[in-house]
Amino acid sequence: MAASSDTVTPSSLRLAFGNVFSLFILILIGVLAFSIRIFSVIKYESVIHEFDPYFNYRVTQFLTKNGIYDFWNWFDDRTWYPLGRVIGGTVYPGLTLTAGTLWWIINSLNIPLSVETVCVFTAPTFSAFAAWATYLLTKEVKGVGAGLTAAALLAMVPSYISRSVAGSYDNEAVAIFALIFTFYLYIKTLNTGSLFYATLNALSYFYMVCSWGGYTFIINLIPMHALLCIVTGRYSSRLYIAYAPLVILGTLLAALVPVVGFNAVMTSEHFASFLVFLILNVVGLVYYIKGMLTPKMFKVAVTLVVSAGLIVCCAVVAVLVALVASSPTKGWSGRSLSLLDPTYASKYIPIIASVSEHQPPTWPSYFMDINVLAFLVPAGIIACFLPLTDASSFVILYLVTSVYFSGVMVRLMLVLAPAACIMSGIALSSAFGVFTRSIKFASTGKQADAGDNGDGVTQNDVVKSDRNEELPKEKASRKKKKEKENVEKVPIANKKSEKRLLMLPMEASFVAILLLVLLGAFYVVHCVWAAAEAYSAPSIVLTSQSHDGLHVFDDFREAYAWLSHNTDVDDKVASWWDYGYQTTAMANRTVIVDNNTWNNTHIATVGTAMSSPEKAAWEIFNSLDVKYVLVVFGGLVGYPSDDINKFLWMVRIGGGVFPHIKEPDYLRDGQYRIDSMATPTMLNSLMYKLSYYRFVETDGKGYDRVRRTEIGKKHFKLTHFEEVFTTHHWMVRLYKLKPPKNRIRGKTKKSKSKATSSSSRRSATQKKNPWQ
Repeated sequence: MAASSDTVTPSSLRLAFGNVFSLFILILIGVLAFSIRIFSVIKYESVIHEFDPYFNYRVTQFLTKNGIYDFWNWFDDRTWYPLGRVIGGTVYPGLTLTAGTLWWIINSLNIPLSVETVCVFTAPTFSAFAAWATYLLTKEVKGVGAGLTAAALLAMVPSYISRSVAGSYDNEAVAIFALIFTFYLYIKTLNTGSLFYATLNALSYFYMVCSWGGYTFIINLIPMHALLCIVTGRYSSRLYIAYAPLVILGTLLAALVPVVGFNAVMTSEHFASFLVFLILNVVGLVYYIKGMLTPKMFKVAVTLVVSAGLIVCCAVVAVLVALVASSPTKGWSGRSLSLLDPTYASKYIPIIASVSEHQPPTWPSYFMDINVLAFLVPAGIIACFLPLTDASSFVILYLVTSVYFSGVMVRLMLVLAPAACIMSGIALSSAFGVFTRSIKFASTGKQADAGDNGDGVTQNDVVKSDRNEELPKEKASRKKKKEKENVEKVPIANKKSEKRLLMLPMEASFVAILLLVLLGAFYVVHCVWAAAEAYSAPSIVLTSQSHDGLHVFDDFREAYAWLSHNTDVDDKVASWWDYGYQTTAMANRTVIVDNNTWNNTHIATVGTAMSSPEKAAWEIFNSLDVKYVLVVFGGLVGYPSDDINKFLWMVRIGGGVFPHIKEPDYLRDGQYRIDSMATPTMLNSLMYKLSYYRFVETDGKGYDRVRRTEIGKKHFKLTHFEEVFTTHHWMVRLYKLKPPKNRIRGKTKKSKSKATSSSSRRSATQKKNPWQ
């Protein structure tokens, strides 16, 4: 009985209580992560946001209705007319399969939720999973306290909220969880050397490949860390177990994803992992031989191994160089080249540079998206060096690379957010540990270790106590006591001296804790404001606050509803590619281009039509069997993301394929103008006419509230297009192509000579190509 009662000690009770308390906090963090993201549903309605999510929602609808086999083989004839698109082979299916599985499970439990509702709440649900994965990752690096702090920070960080609010049904909704969880399993395998966690790591990487094209960040960051460990002499069998299954099994699984396929072994984004895998095998063989042979034999053997390894490495590098040299982009994708060379997209691929989220961020955007974490990150880096481990070096490398990529592309602030939260969690946990330990030591030091003078602990007392502790050690070494005593006493003394050197006065500790609490409160207030105001409004429904109250602009859905109810099912609608997904999903009409942007020539064709005069544009659209043209215009209500502001990108993209479209023709002295000083090419372009047709009737002046000027050409008529619908606030305008005029016989002039008629025939044949 006594033995059994001795097993329950205060330390074990404290540990059990700590585990239960940590679990309770994690549940609260999950609830916080979910609830802070549903402001969009509370303030507006349960609706899909932005542009890309509408395509994902449409694909999920098809999956739940027709099954997975039809999904893989689905040829969508509603997009990219007349080319179409094979959906199963051109999408990352992770998000769609995840939401479809959730919908199937929920309906199997007789909970009648629609597909749209599941899609709306998928991102908030996985944000809770991402917070828990952050806890697991940070716990492996610096303990439970740092893990809980990092999880709480990630649950609220605005950068992640911007991509995971309710209704933001995009790939990043599940990909960030997959990214963090893959990193956690890699660190877990690195710390334990478990093949079980290594296998789970490969499966998690496979889920990441299915979810987002950003998986290339993982397959390059982990090889960089493995190479760093090798160079710094930190190679171990655990590193081999953590890395080798990920590369071999992960690559095989990645090749099973149709959109990736053989790119997993044929593109430059993946070559670093294979090269590091080869180096890791050579180093592992060297270490194995070292344990088997004598030092003399080892020198001979290692020379042979290194020589053979260098030969193999050179052969592999030669093969990779040959593969890379055969590609005009050196085996890199356009987006990857844009990250490595920030000027590449603006020079060669304007379609990538035209996307706003591909632009570099401004300094205020860092404060907006990660707020006070930017000031805590340096402290977290310092804490990771005390001491430096394989796990902490990985987190540092993750932070450094994500900072660079976020500085190139504002979209990748999303990848920086978890690293900033992990570092800030480590910094806050370490700081709170020092301050609370100082308070505890100062309150109990009078009776225990403080120096017995009743005045608290000063720096001199700490130095004296350290000297007093060193004296018995010196005497023990002089008397040549056993090594066991020295091994036991010295670390204990060193730990005590280190802890005491980290102590602060009680007053300073209280002030520091108060400042950290105020800093956290400021962070919470900012995050709640960002979630409720900055990132909750869906782009499909816009609001404006003025002196007479709140105004709601629902013009997009109004226009799509008109298309759905007033046009034939087979009618084709032309617009700029931004609105293709929404037109197909909400109006169920065939579009010429959409947000997939896989065919630059097709997009350039639409851009050329918008940049051309009315007659030439009519010929282009008529050749594509277009019946309606959709234009977004914000000049009346002050909506800045309209087609006039995007028009120069249409000119650049169109001019990149069709050289007769030249950007300087649309600029006056290098300035983009729509007033009376605008160029004739600009004033006669189709985009200008469709945007400003009858605009002068609104106020008699034609004042554009976005450009803040009066338009240059106010009174004009359309000859080849007719207006069929304009929304309430003039934000979306729909035009119909007029049918070609019937030819009237007997009215040709007979006085023309044969030479004139033959030359006119030649000129007519030359004008058959509507793109020139």
